[in-house]
Amino acid sequence: MGLLAVIASSAAFATSGPVAKALLATGWTPSTLVTARVGIAGLVLLGPAIVASRGRWGVVRAEWRLIVGVALTGVAGCQIAYFNAVTHLQVSVALLIEYLGIVLVVLWLWLRTGRVPHRATVGGVALAVLGLVLVLDVSGASSPDLVGVLWASSSAIGLAAYFVIIARAHADLPSVTLAALGMLLGAALMGALGLAGLLPWGSAGEPIVLAGRQVPWWWGVLSLSLIAAAFAYLLGAIGARRLGSTVASVVGLTEVLFAVFLAWALLDELPGAAQLVGGALVVAGVAAVRWGERADVGPVGDFPAPGGLA
Repeated sequence: MGLLAVIASSAAFATSGPVAKALLATGWTPSTLVTARVGIAGLVLLGPAIVASRGRWGVVRAEWRLIVGVALTGVAGCQIAYFNAVTHLQVSVALLIEYLGIVLVVLWLWLRTGRVPHRATVGGVALAVLGLVLVLDVSGASSPDLVGVLWASSSAIGLAAYFVIIARAHADLPSVTLAALGMLLGAALMGALGLAGLLPWGSAGEPIVLAGRQVPWWWGVLSLSLIAAAFAYLLGAIGARRLGSTVASVVGLTEVLFAVFLAWALLDELPGAAQLVGGALVVAGVAAVRWGERADVGPVGDFPAPGGLA
């Protein structure tokens, strides 16, 4: 059940890149689009968050710094950087660079705690990253846009910071509450900065083009908010609670596989043979990490990756 939940969450998150790229092409700015996405999703998750927080509001208040951290890193920073990246890079390339944030987390925990992950976990992460490189066939394409690479690298740092922050969350803090409040706070902060002229701000009412067909702009915004945010977060939380944070974060790499397929189906970014080989390596890497998690005695969390947070 946990594995299926994380995979479904990854598939939902993977829709964000192609849909966002289509909206950005019509004139939406990344900051405006992220604000709309997380604002709507946060309101949808607020009801479940209130229910889940009954009898735990003291914990929620005590964790206000962590919620602010999530709003700044996983909600605002990571997503704005990723949406900027897809305006310069293919969706799959931007996502590959962002997911290097998982490697940054492993290195950070190693340096910070001195606890080396189980060799199966390390090998699985390495294998998965190698698989992602093949999936995206980076060496077979033209040189990526430097500006896009810098934005994607910023999203990787935001992703890593998000994982480090939520690792410190109180065990009684409901993940849906963290997601809802983080999204709403992030939307409020970005909206205030946009109104103050400190963030690029703008939207468009033109139809977007997906799979060669025109789709109303509002459908794209609702898809980003409901499917690629609220629905994806809920499934991710369920899966992460059952699998543990290490396994869930690496299984979440399947988001890239879904993103490659959706970019082909919706944006005509066609994957090649190298992507198929890379997909097999990703699956093998995930299996190795699951094995390593059994031997790793580190703490596990129950919070979803922002992936498509990206």
